[in-house]
Amino acid sequence: MKAVSLTQEIASTSYPGRGIVLGRSADGTKAVIAYFIMGRSENSRNRVFVETEDGIKTEAFDPSKLVDPSLIIYADTIYDLMNQQLTFEQALRTREFEPDAPNYTPRISGIVKCSDGKMNYAMSILKSADGDPSCCERYTFSYDAPLAGKGRFIHTYMGDGNPLPSFEGEPTLVEIGDEDIDAFAENVWNALDADNKVSLFVRYIDIATGKADSRIINKNK
Repeated sequence: MKAVSLTQEIASTSYPGRGIVLGRSADGTKAVIAYFIMGRSENSRNRVFVETEDGIKTEAFDPSKLVDPSLIIYADTIYDLMNQQLTFEQALRTREFEPDAPNYTPRISGIVKCSDGKMNYAMSILKSADGDPSCCERYTFSYDAPLAGKGRFIHTYMGDGNPLPSFEGEPTLVEIGDEDIDAFAENVWNALDADNKVSLFVRYIDIATGKADSRIINKNK
C-alpha cells in the first residue's frame, strides 16, 4: 500500500464523518494523533470539544438548541473500562454501531501507547454488515513499531450519501511530516469541508519522554 497525502485524503470527500489519524512523525520522535468530528444537521453542528483533566469531551455549544444528545455527545467507554483492567478489544465488546437507521454509523476508536522510547497503536471500527443491523462486524488493526513518517487514517463514512456509506477496508496509509503541532493542526483543519467541519483535537506525544502537547480547534466560538 502506497502512502497518500493526509490532507488530500481528508479533502477528497465533503463528509467523512468522524475521523482518527494515528502515526509517527517523520523524524521518528513523536506519536501524532488527530481526531475530528463533522456534522450535516443543526444538532450535529451544535458541538465543541472542551479540554478536561485527562483529555477532551464533547459538549453542546448552545445547550438551548440541543435536540437529542444520545448520538452526538459521546461517553468514553474505552477509557473507563480499560481503567478497570479490560483490554481495548474487551472494552469495545460492550459497544456496536450507532442505532441511527438507515445509516447505522460505525463507531471508530484508536489507542496509542508510548513506553521506553517505543510506540505502538491500534484502531477499531464496529459496523453493520453492509447496512444490515442484525450483524455487527468488529475489526481491530494493530501497528507495532510504526514507521517514521507514516500514519493511518480511519473515518466513519466513505463519503456523503443517503444513507451514508460506512468506511470500508483497512485504515488508509497516509504521510506524516515534521510540521510542528500548530502547523499540522491547521493543515488538517483547512482540509476538512468548510460547511461540515465541527471540531478537531490534535496531540503530539514525545516518544522518549511521554510528554504530550495538545490543540483544540472549534468552529463554534
